[in-house]
Amino acid sequence: MFNIEKYNEIKDFLKKTKNLTKIVAISKNHPQESVLEAIDAGVSIFGENRVQEALEKFRVIKENNPKIELHLTGPLQSNKVKIAVTLFDVFHTLDREKIAREFSKHKDLLVNKKIFLQINTGKEKTKSGIFPEDTKDFLFFLKNEMKLSIHGLMCIPPVNDDPIYHFSKLKLLADENKIDELSIGMSDDYEIALKFNPTYIRLGTILFGNRL
Repeated sequence: MFNIEKYNEIKDFLKKTKNLTKIVAISKNHPQESVLEAIDAGVSIFGENRVQEALEKFRVIKENNPKIELHLTGPLQSNKVKIAVTLFDVFHTLDREKIAREFSKHKDLLVNKKIFLQINTGKEKTKSGIFPEDTKDFLFFLKNEMKLSIHGLMCIPPVNDDPIYHFSKLKLLADENKIDELSIGMSDDYEIALKFNPTYIRLGTILFGNRL
């Protein structure tokens, strides 16, 4: 069940503080019924982690609701890129050269869509993403060799770390590379993330409850 009260509370806070951050309602592992509840409550931006689940859940929804914006917030497999670029509007997790090369094959389908580069700020072996020190060179490769436009940077802080350190690091990398947008903040740390004026916060559990 979608938590309408919490969604409106966060929306009201953003409005009151004149914060332009947008909420991505992470609907992964939740049924289509919960998504429809959220749409009835005025939600128009959703995030999914897996291409196949998103396709089954959102294909018809997007056909019937052209204003719905769908974000890919999980890792992307190279063999799913072609399907993904037809379904999603924003990609938060470009994390390696192989995916960039697949994206470059479908530039015509990426017009008016956004790509965020995922940075592994904690250098965790279990997490995807470019290491901070490789950001500049990888962005050069994306822009000059792959001819891809990168709109922002994204990170997921290690569970037991202070998120301020990682959000600050990401903001510094964005500033150094003249990138304007950030995708940071989830259910446990979005209030901290908002201090950095991100473009998107990604909220799942706090809006939809625990995953099924």
